[in-house]
Amino acid sequence: MSLTWKQSFRNFETYLRLEKSLSDNSVEAYLSDVYKLEKYFKEAGIDISPASVLYSDLKAFLVWYGANNKNTRTQSRVLSGVRAFFRYLLIEGEIEENPSSLLESPKIGLKLPEVLSVIEIDRIINEIDLTKPEGQRNKAIIETLYGCGLRVSELVNLRMTDIHYNEEYVVVTGKGNKQRLVPVSKKALSEMDKYKQDRNRLAVITDQNILFLNRRGKRLTRAMIFTIIKDLAARAGIRKNISPHTFRHSFATHMIEAGADLRAVQEMLGHESILTTEIYTHIDRSFLRDTLIMFHPRA
Repeated sequence: MSLTWKQSFRNFETYLRLEKSLSDNSVEAYLSDVYKLEKYFKEAGIDISPASVLYSDLKAFLVWYGANNKNTRTQSRVLSGVRAFFRYLLIEGEIEENPSSLLESPKIGLKLPEVLSVIEIDRIINEIDLTKPEGQRNKAIIETLYGCGLRVSELVNLRMTDIHYNEEYVVVTGKGNKQRLVPVSKKALSEMDKYKQDRNRLAVITDQNILFLNRRGKRLTRAMIFTIIKDLAARAGIRKNISPHTFRHSFATHMIEAGADLRAVQEMLGHESILTTEIYTHIDRSFLRDTLIMFHPRA
């Protein structure tokens, strides 16, 4: 009996979680991409199993999806998820040939991430009301995001035992549960230490080892970090599209502009490939131009 879509999704999810050790967010993203493929077949009235899908079916799906979503980055991400699904089916022996192997990705232009200046970051921090119970916590959050270049998922899962004050580094658990050591500034450590005094006064602490907690003593959600930062940026009068990831981008950009080694920044960010880190060398064209004018003998 041919494998059903429902069973294949369940098996694919298990593979992503156990064998690939992907995070919950990554697993959800991959599954969402393949759900779109099944939705296409249902809406088109095509009764087909995953093992029966052909290259021509996938081409038709991409045309259908592209007509409904013009964003080439989103199209490319969906294609990546579909490819991963059929690679999995091939590995498991459910199919003999991979119908997605010849699919071409849409051409994507280089999209540079939004970056804050040091002055803008200071403006955001200055908007924090330290008289409120959550004030010092929010200040420590901003300093940690910017001071260590963390992903928001890494921040909310940061544990008390991950902070090494004397050695001035934090142990960060990133994608695929991979750990890395990230140096942390005295400023960020100082703000964390001040926040711990407020943290220890909470009436109830549910997650004893989690550093950043809400008023009920539970770990903060990703959505709450987004809300905190959006609110502070608005009050600081910053019109850029700000998210927690903006501080990670700013960390990387400022490090590279100051002359940090690209490999060192790659290690601190936890990037698998140096190519991912290299995008930050393209961000500030005026900085690069000024550097050339200042140092090149023929400039």
